[in-house]
Amino acid sequence: MDKKESETVEFKKSTSELKEAVISIAAILNKHQEGKLCFGIRNDGTVIGQKIGRKTLRDVSMAISNNIEPKVYPKIREKEIDNKNCILIEFEGKNVPYFAYGRAYIRVGDEDRQLTAKELERLILKKKGNIWESELSEKTIRDVNKKAIKEFVYKANKAGRISFRFKDVKSTLNKLNLIKGSRLLKAAEILFCDDNAVEVQAAVFAGKDKLTFLDIKQFKGTLSSLIEQSESYIKEHINWKVKLEDRERKEIPEIPIRALTEALVNSLCHRDYQNPKGNEIAVFKDRIEVYNPGPFPEGYEPEDFISGKERSILRNPLIANTLYLSKYIEKWGSGLRRIHDECLKERVKVEFKQLKSGFMVVFHRKHQETPLVTPLVTPLVALTELEKKIFVEIKKNPKISRNKIADLLSISLDTVKEYIKKLKKKGILVRVGKTSRGYWKVVGK
Repeated sequence: MDKKESETVEFKKSTSELKEAVISIAAILNKHQEGKLCFGIRNDGTVIGQKIGRKTLRDVSMAISNNIEPKVYPKIREKEIDNKNCILIEFEGKNVPYFAYGRAYIRVGDEDRQLTAKELERLILKKKGNIWESELSEKTIRDVNKKAIKEFVYKANKAGRISFRFKDVKSTLNKLNLIKGSRLLKAAEILFCDDNAVEVQAAVFAGKDKLTFLDIKQFKGTLSSLIEQSESYIKEHINWKVKLEDRERKEIPEIPIRALTEALVNSLCHRDYQNPKGNEIAVFKDRIEVYNPGPFPEGYEPEDFISGKERSILRNPLIANTLYLSKYIEKWGSGLRRIHDECLKERVKVEFKQLKSGFMVVFHRKHQETPLVTPLVTPLVALTELEKKIFVEIKKNPKISRNKIADLLSISLDTVKEYIKKLKKKGILVRVGKTSRGYWKVVGK
């Protein structure tokens, strides 16, 4: 065996540390549900051996049996390591939480820490399968935004992550495991109901603190709508510069949009939905903060995921899976690394802060000395983010077809038609000619 302690491997120099060993077994089971412990090895990996008498293995077995609840039944045997006799214990158990001497512990690195009351409650809820998103919602199928469901199915098919087409709301939710009988789960409420328990609070502040705000908004809606509204808000309140490339003007944001979007998706995907507090976006003079309620996974650091050493830990697996299928999430466990890499490439400082109340991504804004502009393609008329995207494609190519726009933006044809109708009503677009030879004319900027 590998002579190095870890979250699933513990060493004890002798059975004189039997009580500590029992605690380690319970702590490892609560975190990983399986592990190994060896008597006769120091914690630095030095093998010193263990004196084994007639009753030694039995005493170890009794200590584990009498002092861990619920009961575990480990394999205990003598093992020769580096020509020295040791005792190897292999154990597993799914019936968390486990208590040692009446207390619950959790493995953190190669140490055992007593669980707080809140952590213990979370373990018990997990054992019961009583994760918040899996509870039944008071919303009904009638409350589901049908257009949002159809949009999801279109995007997920285009991403190649589902193979079924939209038939009706109920059958789609059933395929996504978001419905039980005829009752919606709370995950479905968050994902596809306009009126749900989540909101995003967004504000722009005059300086580097929260003393004076210049703008404040509250966003409600389906999860995809919250992502879109939040992204649009940040885009409208950051600086952009213009760069000429091949006679074309290219707009460059001070903070990479891909990194901002990842932070927004992560904040809504991994938040604690039992916490009534909303998500927050705060735009300061020197930074932008994206905050979500709910602590970072216990025992882990952001660097664990940035380096790729750890796999994704999902607080809300049903919500996360739906976002993955529609490609809001590119790859499991890659969000923080993508934010880090995008900011590194653009030389933007980014911090990942673990707070007592939640988790926050902080993007530091650069001091700008050159003149900046707002996006050139944005008309003075207030547009939603999707209206802006469609407007950009039409401005690039006035003869572009609705089908082509749908393909480029990964949205349905019905959505393109609906949003073009909105642009026409706002007096921004007119259609010249009714045949395939016709084109779009931009009449407002």
